[in-house]
Amino acid sequence: MADVPTNAPEHCPGTESNDAGKVSACAGCPNQNICASGATKQPDPGIELVKKRLADVKNKILILSGKGGVGKSTMTCLIARALAADSADRNVGVLDIDICGPSQPRVLGVVGEQIHQSGSGWSPVYVEDNLSLMSIAFLLNSPSDAVIWRGPKKNGMIRQFLSEVDWGNLDYLILDTPPGTSDEHLSATTYLKNSGITGAIIVTTPQEVALLDVRKEIDFCKKVKIPILGTIENMSIFVCPKCKNSAEIFPALTGGARNMSEEMNVEFLGSIPLDPLLARCCDEGKNVFTEMPESPTIVALKKIVTRIIDKCENSEMKTAEAE
Repeated sequence: MADVPTNAPEHCPGTESNDAGKVSACAGCPNQNICASGATKQPDPGIELVKKRLADVKNKILILSGKGGVGKSTMTCLIARALAADSADRNVGVLDIDICGPSQPRVLGVVGEQIHQSGSGWSPVYVEDNLSLMSIAFLLNSPSDAVIWRGPKKNGMIRQFLSEVDWGNLDYLILDTPPGTSDEHLSATTYLKNSGITGAIIVTTPQEVALLDVRKEIDFCKKVKIPILGTIENMSIFVCPKCKNSAEIFPALTGGARNMSEEMNVEFLGSIPLDPLLARCCDEGKNVFTEMPESPTIVALKKIVTRIIDKCENSEMKTAEAE
């Protein structure tokens, strides 16, 4: 799936189309001659490089959300920490491909760390002995530096992350993505399609304004043939850390993520309550599993992660049987 030029005309037929560079919509486009020559239809050599690099990564999971602000990055951090904490023998990596808004170094508590390059590639930053992270934030001079890049440069960075980071043997690689269904998602899908995407976990909040965009995300996954492991409803209720009473912050007037999942024929993995202590831990980069192990959020999360592990193991068994 080649990249469509960022300055392409509104009705661009796409670089892989037989009409690329040949229809009236292409007139005046600076890329018309390149598209018409067929050069854009050549296979991207980066796809094979990614396949070789990730050959020792068993499960590759995308964390998606059509809507911003639903807690996708927090959920990425929590799922990765839960997988790593569940077994010391399980190796987990987190790849932050939210190029313009990288937040994983903050929530995982490794702000200011530096990555190193060797003959085998970039070495990720280790959060725990069995939990590592790669993010563009490690390449910036300051955490407040803005990344002002067009699509092709973002795509090149994602290809580098996927093909040049020396993860070693991983049981899980969790990819934190930006909201929407644009450049970063298409790039990740393109480069991972031959190395096997285990599936996507889609995060939402209960209100309809978030569910509208999540439906688009589910449709995106179906169109590009990414298996959907399930949906998670974040911030389903607010639990007071003192009195333990609960209240709805985002009323699920249309039935929330559970009803939407049934409607879209995807599995509903569970609901995560909102706990203000969790937000504080993420801001401070602390491990929630040691700081607040009895939190309702952590109890609910462990059940969801157990289901994710089961689904991934079943996926591995099916792949082995097919081979």
